[in-house]
Amino acid sequence: MPRNMKRSNKNLPEVEIISYGKYTRWNSKSRDLPELEELTYEIKAELDVEFGMIVEIRHGKGRYLEYIIHHPPFKDKTGEIAPSFVGEYQIRSNPFQFFLGDTIWEPVNDKKGAWELIIKIDGKVLAQKKLLLN
Repeated sequence: MPRNMKRSNKNLPEVEIISYGKYTRWNSKSRDLPELEELTYEIKAELDVEFGMIVEIRHGKGRYLEYIIHHPPFKDKTGEIAPSFVGEYQIRSNPFQFFLGDTIWEPVNDKKGAWELIIKIDGKVLAQKKLLLN
């Protein structure tokens, strides 16, 4: 079945937010997830600080999750306001843990504000967390 098609299975996977807040630096090429440094909704906006959430997904192997990160308005390399970060990822095991987050980069001041992290499967929001960088 092409990944764009919705499955007829009405049973959505179970998703639990395991942790959220400030994390150790994450290597996206590694299978290891970052370690939680502080469980918090508020993160001090400093260069190279990693923040986000880790979720555990059960009964979702083979399906695709969609992720969205809404962020404060800041300009991209072309000088335009950067759109929300979006993407998809295939769930490869059961249970499956997934890190959704970002690292603060220069200039730091335009990254301050509310960041909303959302995970969807089949168009349904299954995990959502709002974090404040200040």
